[in-house]
Amino acid sequence: MWKMIVRRILILIPQLFVITIVTFLLGNAMPGDALSGMIDPTVTAEELAHQRELLGLNDPLPVRYLDWITSIIFEGDFGQSFTHRRPVLEVIGERASTTFWLSLMILILTYAIAIPLGVIAGRYKGMVIDKAILLYIFIALSMPTLVLGILNILFFSHNLGWFPSGGSASALVIASGTPLEVFLNRIHHMILPAMTGAILGVVGIVFMLRANIIDRTYSEYVKLAKSKGVPTGVIFRRHIFRNSIIPLTAGLGFAIVGTLTGVLFIEMIFFYPGMGMLFFNSISSQDFAVVNTLIMIFSALSAIGMLISDILLTIVDPRIRVQ
Repeated sequence: MWKMIVRRILILIPQLFVITIVTFLLGNAMPGDALSGMIDPTVTAEELAHQRELLGLNDPLPVRYLDWITSIIFEGDFGQSFTHRRPVLEVIGERASTTFWLSLMILILTYAIAIPLGVIAGRYKGMVIDKAILLYIFIALSMPTLVLGILNILFFSHNLGWFPSGGSASALVIASGTPLEVFLNRIHHMILPAMTGAILGVVGIVFMLRANIIDRTYSEYVKLAKSKGVPTGVIFRRHIFRNSIIPLTAGLGFAIVGTLTGVLFIEMIFFYPGMGMLFFNSISSQDFAVVNTLIMIFSALSAIGMLISDILLTIVDPRIRVQ
């Protein structure tokens, strides 16, 4: 197993290197530059040209890339945000924890909803409960995140008043509340966007788990266990469910990637001040240093998520460890 892990980590290094090249080229393919829209009307064209020269914006692309990547590798310097007038990592660091906890809650809720639904649908194939779950899955499959988010805001926030429609915490609670009150208030703000992401994120997991359970139910080793008089509940727990859950472990990395992608749009819908909202705001303000760094972070996390899937799969499936 350790050889596989080391090999995957070594493969990850050139992947990240390619990501930096693609990120840099995409950032430079955007119209304008870091100074676009940030210059006072009184600034002359000569002063603007001088600033571009100081920032190295007139250098050839290979030179600019080398300066950028060497600063990251040897100095840990990802550049300055022209919108916030601060180092990029400092700006992103303020939003990272917010996005992390929201993503974690979405992931937990996704599996908490998907596993019971997949088990019920697979175990009671063709029955009314299975058809009801499949109907829900097909509706969720065709429901855009934006539409579901707006419907949840209208119903649960405006009509019922159960949850706030946006933000990550109440300013009044942060200013005068106890640490426990602040924590509970943040959870309260997190529930509606997390449920929106989880409701749509269960589709693939439910389909996979249902198909795996149905396939294992008619396998030869299950038939053999039944012929020996093993109780149905024991057969399901030890043979059907245990073997059906293994592919879900391998899919955890894909679930992490999907959650990171989905949280970008969820934060915009609910005005949740995380990295997703920072990403879109930075694009609109042409703050390319922030945009490039965020693309690198999300791409690196996606690659690491795949690595986590491979590692978990080798832990739960002995056959891979033998190979």
